[in-house]
Amino acid sequence: MSGDYQRRCPVFGILAVLLLSVCLSDCEVVVMADEAGLFSANALIGKSFVAKDSLAKPVDDLSDARQCLEGLCWTASEFSVACIESDQFGCSAALTFHSAVDSGHAENDQVVVEWYGVTNKTGLLQKAPAVVVVHESGRGMTVGRMVARGLRDRGLHAFMVQLPFYGSRRPPGMRSEDQEFATLMRQGIADVRRTLDAVKTLPAIDGSKVSLQGTSLRGFIAATTAGLDDAFYRTFILLAGGNLPNLVARGQRETADLRELLKRQGYEGERVHDLLNRFEPNRLAHRINKDRLWLYAATFDTVVTAESTDSFAKASGVASSHYIKMPANHYSGVLFLPMVLDNIAKEASGAELVRHD
Repeated sequence: MSGDYQRRCPVFGILAVLLLSVCLSDCEVVVMADEAGLFSANALIGKSFVAKDSLAKPVDDLSDARQCLEGLCWTASEFSVACIESDQFGCSAALTFHSAVDSGHAENDQVVVEWYGVTNKTGLLQKAPAVVVVHESGRGMTVGRMVARGLRDRGLHAFMVQLPFYGSRRPPGMRSEDQEFATLMRQGIADVRRTLDAVKTLPAIDGSKVSLQGTSLRGFIAATTAGLDDAFYRTFILLAGGNLPNLVARGQRETADLRELLKRQGYEGERVHDLLNRFEPNRLAHRINKDRLWLYAATFDTVVTAESTDSFAKASGVASSHYIKMPANHYSGVLFLPMVLDNIAKEASGAELVRHD
């Protein structure tokens, strides 16, 4: 999708980083671990692991849901997961594996996942639960990385998936905005789901507790992915929702950018509705366990409107106590990010925060 936080709001990234830094400056993370099981991330660099797709077969009592699933699922197979070095700040290492969906561009079809690992004071990785993070639509993935580091600092291994044509996956001179939207969405959903199986192969991960988090317009990818087979331990959707066709028809700023992008690709009227409906979160929302789902919305949001988040809440049946509404717009919602991260860490079984008075 075409929005860019850094272009829209130049101070957004700086403000967010400063806020998170202040939030974390008066606390320390308490992580329980078996000291005998600690090891360095460097020990994993260059190693490969064999993973296998655990994606469940597309079975559902609702014909509409079955049709949606059949358009998104792929044939399960084994795949290799390599652990490589990363020069990204705060990143322990990176994972790379082949996408389950081919775009026709070899560089893009090699998925890259940034690993922000939980370590002790000596820098050794510790076994802990994990969260797969789906970044926002900004090219710099600023918010996604900030979320990943914040969750890492709260005792959760965080794995930020570089979505198609982002970061290291983007061939020189190519942009995600210039690619076929349908391929980007289907590949992004497949990459996020396959990341779950890749993460579970790592020795430092509690494979029984791997959650999913997604933000903003790319959070729709996370919401739809969660509905494939409800395989994640917990799902946390931030500033995203459902009813994507209606949102794109009426939304502002990044959503309006997407509307114009699709228009340039020849999608208008019923064509754009049919396209977006192929990836509609609400068609699969009933498949997510409502007790393991959290939805965070901004009450004054004009990018992802209240109608969109309300529709997903209704379709999923999420409890009102798990539907958290923040008095903010799409951008000032960053002020509530520390609270959101604390909540995610608690519910995803991360480390407790010990405050220093």
